[in-house]
Amino acid sequence: MQEQAVLKYNGVARTLHWIIALAIITEIVLGLGNDAFRDSFPAMPIHKAIGITILALSLFRLYWRISHPAPPLPAAMPRWQVGLAHGLHWLFYAMIIAVPMSGWIMSSAGPYPLQWLGLFDIPKWPVMKDSPLAEAAHAGHEVMGKLFIPLILLHVGAALYHQFVVRDGVLRRML
Repeated sequence: MQEQAVLKYNGVARTLHWIIALAIITEIVLGLGNDAFRDSFPAMPIHKAIGITILALSLFRLYWRISHPAPPLPAAMPRWQVGLAHGLHWLFYAMIIAVPMSGWIMSSAGPYPLQWLGLFDIPKWPVMKDSPLAEAAHAGHEVMGKLFIPLILLHVGAALYHQFVVRDGVLRRML
């Protein structure tokens, strides 16, 4: 494959990808490690602030992705891989919006104020504690949050497969 044949995502898309990716990994660590961090530092307010940040960045990223199409995948890529790649990407878009939204709804039912890094309050949704909506948001947040782990591993594994086995430049599109 020729080096110049690799078309990259634009700089905004690449920047949003890596910021959101690092934020999600941080969220998984803070969310799953909340009990372990409880005596060290306030993990949950940080988790909530990063989640709201992910939501805002993800909404902008979705707008950017719709208004700025992705570079084409290699022509030699099998159709099933193309379909799987597109499906996984759109599943990630859905989750990077749904997970923070479910957390926001769940937190709205709780007794603690929602703040963004102590700088300003985030309005709460009118959700009552123990309501079906609060319970569904809680369950959905946990399930989707944990689902991120295998999906991230699949995504990274596929990128590494394309970089080191197929050598078709797919990973370089996002670097």
